[in-house]
Amino acid sequence: MVKRIGSNRRKSSGLLTKSGRQKGKTSLSRYFAQFSDGDKVVLKADAGYVDKGLYFLRFHGKIGLIKGKKGHCYNVIIRDGNKMKTLVVHPVHLRKA
Repeated sequence: MVKRIGSNRRKSSGLLTKSGRQKGKTSLSRYFAQFSDGDKVVLKADAGYVDKGLYFLRFHGKIGLIKGKKGHCYNVIIRDGNKMKTLVVHPVHLRKA
């Protein structure tokens, strides 16, 4: 078996870089954003500020459904092919769809 080279952030600098207008600190309203069950959200990483609660980058840009809350993070259900998967995501990395 071949050993995997690199980490789960390898070749992802394009997804994780911010444009010039977005640089700087993330606002507190985005950090403490509230979502309710059944809300549709888009997974959009904000890795410049918060690393915890970041999903696997294969799911970047996918639309999911809020299922519930787990600590400060939210359970988000997405479809990956024919499977439904549950991710635990911090609200900084979520936008309303």
